[in-house]
Amino acid sequence: MLKIHVLPLGDYQTNCYIVHEENSTDCLIIDPGYEPEIISSYLEEKGLTPAAILLTHCHFDHVGAVKDLAAQYDCKVFLDKKELAMPPMLTNGPLYYTDGYGDGDTLTLAGIPIQVLETPGHTPGEGTKLHLAGLEMTVLHTPGHTPGSVCLIMEDTLFSGDTLFAGSCGRTDLPCGDARAMRDSLRRLAALSENYRVCPGHGPSSTLNREKQTNPYL
Repeated sequence: MLKIHVLPLGDYQTNCYIVHEENSTDCLIIDPGYEPEIISSYLEEKGLTPAAILLTHCHFDHVGAVKDLAAQYDCKVFLDKKELAMPPMLTNGPLYYTDGYGDGDTLTLAGIPIQVLETPGHTPGEGTKLHLAGLEMTVLHTPGHTPGSVCLIMEDTLFSGDTLFAGSCGRTDLPCGDARAMRDSLRRLAALSENYRVCPGHGPSSTLNREKQTNPYL
């Protein structure tokens, strides 16, 4: 059974998720945006050790604690290749686009080891499969908020980043946002058949069925 811990952090109350199998001490961190000392203290309190950090996208409020945590726990960071195009002012660090990297490659940015993902799937159910910390997940490319935004499906849970919120969706008016791509991404999420628990980048959790019924953007 998947165990999920949520820590709303920083001025934007970004949801940092810590996930692990019920009887495992290996965990994954999703979107550690702020306050690495709070995250590390929580991990110590729960007796958990991160195997990797997963980023739904690279806006500063989702990556601010990455460098400290990656160094402290010597773990890799996973993100979609298309996020390498993000302007540094939004990513809180030098993330530069390069065509020289493909799926599974590792590069180092600002001293952080980054594992590059390519998520070409554009139909429901398609995506990159990952196996980390004893967990299997599907990474769905859901551009719109940013070019490389992704959602993560683990068991009965959809970690939706800033693509889908309870009752709303992510902004597309920031640099590199794309309203048409967001509409397409939301349609792909609406086409998923499972009633996933939705854990967004900000705000309360929901379910996919509830969002299909009540969210005007889905």
